[in-house]
Amino acid sequence: MAAIIEFKNVNKYYGTYHALKDINLSIDEGEVVSVIGPSGAGKSTLIRTINGLEGISSGVLDVDGHDLADKRTDLNKIRRDVGMVFQHFNLYENHTVLENIMLAPRIVLHRDEQENRQLAEKLLKQVGLLDKEEAYPRQLSGGQKQRVAIARSLAMKPKVLLFDEPTSALDPEMIQDVLDVMKNIAAQGMTMVVVTHEMGFAREVSDRVIFFDQGTVLEDSRNPQDFFEHPHHMRAQEFLSKVIDR
Repeated sequence: MAAIIEFKNVNKYYGTYHALKDINLSIDEGEVVSVIGPSGAGKSTLIRTINGLEGISSGVLDVDGHDLADKRTDLNKIRRDVGMVFQHFNLYENHTVLENIMLAPRIVLHRDEQENRQLAEKLLKQVGLLDKEEAYPRQLSGGQKQRVAIARSLAMKPKVLLFDEPTSALDPEMIQDVLDVMKNIAAQGMTMVVVTHEMGFAREVSDRVIFFDQGTVLEDSRNPQDFFEHPHHMRAQEFLSKVIDR
């Protein structure tokens, strides 16, 4: 598989704060990568650089053949191809569920209206919410809103889908429905980078687990089962001992 995302000696500063430290990562097409680690480690900053929501301070970040550090790179094109599912949904409250999904493809891609509606309805069916197409976000639970947000990202037919702690704002009983949708997307071959606190998802669905702390990659395992059973880095051992019962 060819690499679709490559970090080469990437650094990110906020003033004097060194948020990302000499990151070297290569993510292949079709890979499902879970990024785990303690809060404040820089995980969200890491994935927000992939679609240009955060700029890098130095190094090279190549996404689908485009250098994001090059001022000539069209970040809007990158964001069309690299979808993002946020922690807090970001749905348009004054639009129905169906319109939320159809809006970006209509404005950005100028997709044919009938084709746009058919795809939106297909995606709503995929996330189990076709019966909610005329509902407004305020009428949905948090888990339902997040599934709509996922469908909205898929409607752009992205090459990569980023998830920034997609279940952390949800009530516990709503988390599994969202995780099931994510598992389904992963099974279809989508390239996914997932910042998550859901260790079960990282263990069962990921092709690869990256343990991140203090702005750096401490472990990068292509055998998630082995990582969770035998983490090598002491910081990873300490983290896992607190978050899961192994």
